[in-house]
Amino acid sequence: MMIPVRCFTCGAVIGDKWEEYDRRVNKEHEDGAKVLDSLGLKRYCCRRMMISNVELIDEFVESGRK
Repeated sequence: MMIPVRCFTCGAVIGDKWEEYDRRVNKEHEDGAKVLDSLGLKRYCCRRMMISNVELIDEFVESGRK
């Protein structure tokens, strides 16, 4: 998991919300917009940080082992 701790634009703390967002959207198949609302992420910049996060750490680790 490499989610930034704070939003790049407004500086709000978002890192503590990533695990719950990921679990609810990917495992429980809830609507992403409703999950973001329930987590208290109202600003577009913070929502963008959560939606656009791509976990690349696994790919980096595998490519480093070759």
